[in-house]
Amino acid sequence: MQLAVEDSELWRAFDLDATTTGTIALATGVVALLVVLLRMPWRLARNVMTIVHEAGHALVAVLAGRRLQGITLHSDTSGVTVSRGKPEGPGMVLTTLAGYPAPAVLGLGFAALVSGENLSAVLVIAALLLLGVLVMVRNAYGVFAVLVSAAVLGGIGFFAGPGVQAAFVYVMTWFLLLGSVRPVFELHAKRRRGAARDSDADQLARLTGLPATIWLLVLVVLTVTCLVVGGMLLVEPAVAGPL
Repeated sequence: MQLAVEDSELWRAFDLDATTTGTIALATGVVALLVVLLRMPWRLARNVMTIVHEAGHALVAVLAGRRLQGITLHSDTSGVTVSRGKPEGPGMVLTTLAGYPAPAVLGLGFAALVSGENLSAVLVIAALLLLGVLVMVRNAYGVFAVLVSAAVLGGIGFFAGPGVQAAFVYVMTWFLLLGSVRPVFELHAKRRRGAARDSDADQLARLTGLPATIWLLVLVVLTVTCLVVGGMLLVEPAVAGPL
């Protein structure tokens, strides 16, 4: 999967200066924000957030030396990642912690690549992520959700022009950064209503002895920090202005 022109030549090919590039960054950020805030678009796009969330659990589980059993994705946009290993200890804590910050961390990485004009790398990494999740998915809806996401990514990567690809990469990066924050606050709201008592935050509380509220605060800090830093990387041309 590659861009129609080299990444470093993308803005020159469309005669885009820093100001125009900054405008595109801001416009795509608004689009992504609307997707996150509006109920119906969020309901559909949240499946992508769940895929990345579960991929975060799976990747850290493997890095921590745990044995990955599989991933299940549900139509209500929830998911479960099962791994085998010690039921406690640092590896289990890190595996449990990894889910909610995963989209934010991935978005931050994408923002760094976009800032360096490495747009094709974003598409390749996204494709590899979907492939890795597809291999580990253990239910029909999960396979369907990953294949739909892969079809969209493949259509953009192989058939769209460089301008559309660039806009897509910006929107995807913004969506990961902005969308990572909303699930944390949704989880807080559910816990206040007495629901979601087996959430990642509650599991972390049982594993560490620290209150779930503290872990919720940690998740907020991690996701918001990634959003701020990643957002600064994306809007840097707009802030810098013309040279």
